[in-house]
Amino acid sequence: MKTYDLIVIGSGSGGSITAAKCNKAGWDVAMVDYRPFGGTCALRGCDPKKVLVGAAELLDWNKRMQENGVQSEPSIVWKDLMKFKKKFTDHVPDKKVDALSKNGIDTYHEKASFISENEVQVGEHTIKGNRILIASGAKPTPLNIKGEDYLTYSDEFLELEELPEKIIFVGGGYISFEFAHIAARAGSEVHIIHRGETPLENFDADLVDLLMKKSKDIGIKVHLESSVASICKEKDGYIVTSKKGEETYELKGDLVVHGAGRIPSLDMDLENGNVEYDKRGVKVNNYLQSVSNPHVYAAGDVAATDGLPLTPVASMESHIVASNLLKGNHKEMDYPAMPSVVFTVPKIASVGLSEKEAKEMNPDIEVVYKEISNWFTYKRTNESHAAIKLLIDKEKDIIMGAHLISNEADDLINHFATAIQLELKTKELKQMIYAYPTTASDIGHML
Repeated sequence: MKTYDLIVIGSGSGGSITAAKCNKAGWDVAMVDYRPFGGTCALRGCDPKKVLVGAAELLDWNKRMQENGVQSEPSIVWKDLMKFKKKFTDHVPDKKVDALSKNGIDTYHEKASFISENEVQVGEHTIKGNRILIASGAKPTPLNIKGEDYLTYSDEFLELEELPEKIIFVGGGYISFEFAHIAARAGSEVHIIHRGETPLENFDADLVDLLMKKSKDIGIKVHLESSVASICKEKDGYIVTSKKGEETYELKGDLVVHGAGRIPSLDMDLENGNVEYDKRGVKVNNYLQSVSNPHVYAAGDVAATDGLPLTPVASMESHIVASNLLKGNHKEMDYPAMPSVVFTVPKIASVGLSEKEAKEMNPDIEVVYKEISNWFTYKRTNESHAAIKLLIDKEKDIIMGAHLISNEADDLINHFATAIQLELKTKELKQMIYAYPTTASDIGHML
């Protein structure tokens, strides 16, 4: 049995930074991942998704400008788009493993299971770690419905060689909406079945309403307050049986995609390692160390913290873990403003407090809501759905929350994240000189 100073379970953002820093400090490090090395974001999440979103944005922009000097009518050739996408993903696993090996980090391509507090079984190998970092990310939430085996998952969707004519998404989260906006523009008939009254429940409801209108405009059919009871396979596709109140109805599709949320990926016999966890993930202290097993730390989507399940947050937590491993527990997590984006077309972006949270903290919060599609920034490209909602503490003159919908929302939200993090006064933001005409140059008029 080989003993390491550090065993990292997971090869994505939450584990890679810690592994690299400890390796550089002279530690003997091993990395374990039963999936291709590189993590969700690089291989089957953020990056490949953004490549496909780019094509959807081009089509949307072109359509908006059809009567304003643009005459071509492009279409998505799915096979060619997937070939382009693979240019960003196919090389990642080998490049990752080569880099780890070059630096002397051992790699294990098997599933990890705890057999004691500091021992892990990896395939035929039993390895011991003086410290173990769990950074294995998230997995789709089990739905416990009849025919669940027929579901296609997000990573499989991103590998489709052909796009089916009719797609049904189960769940109204960001995965469903992002893929739906891509598929609809590529020519598919798209349905989203969502259990709640409003989809994208972690985002501002007023802005989600605008996105729903845009989704309807491009042909996406959203079935609210509906739960999926079963999925049945037929020769030429699938039948999804859903319930809305007392009513039962069926939808037929060529593909049924899971978009009903994700949970920490912790199928590794944590009980054998005396690692306490709950539905949010591994229970950790302020140093990201397991509350029950001092050998173990956790970072990213598997850690039960206040951090959002986002790649930059996982990276930040990995930096914290590395510092605490190398210097002893001294650095606690202090989460900054965490901007989050739904990469639909248009995009929805959010940072800071929601309207409800802000009003609970301070009933006198000023709510600034403006539909801005008639502003020059958006009118010049015929954007039909653009709006902002800002939550301002009038007494302190600072922004507590910012919520945006537009094609430029993903970049613009970062300015508000900076303002919230640094507690910049709105007066100061208004006095800033921004390059003009740019999206940021509208900030003064938004406040």
